[in-house]
Amino acid sequence: MASKRVLKRDVNNVMGDIIDAAYIHQAANPKEDPAKSEAIVDEAIATFDDLIAKINKKDVEDNKKHFKEVNKEFETKANALVEKVNAL
Repeated sequence: MASKRVLKRDVNNVMGDIIDAAYIHQAANPKEDPAKSEAIVDEAIATFDDLIAKINKKDVEDNKKHFKEVNKEFETKANALVEKVNAL
């Protein structure tokens, strides 16, 4: 992992792409219930907030280990959200 800045940028880009995909699906399928895609958007925003708060955490003993754990959690949550978008 290169830096805190790169991890923040990755989180921002991936969560933004997931939100975009949910809104594109909602626009492409106007007859379907928009609540499903809105729930994914809300979950992506909550995940973004949670991950950024963990990245910005100051009182960490081992930064390298902490960022590896945050990165692993990021990948897990992002993959779960992508699966939800694909299931729409």
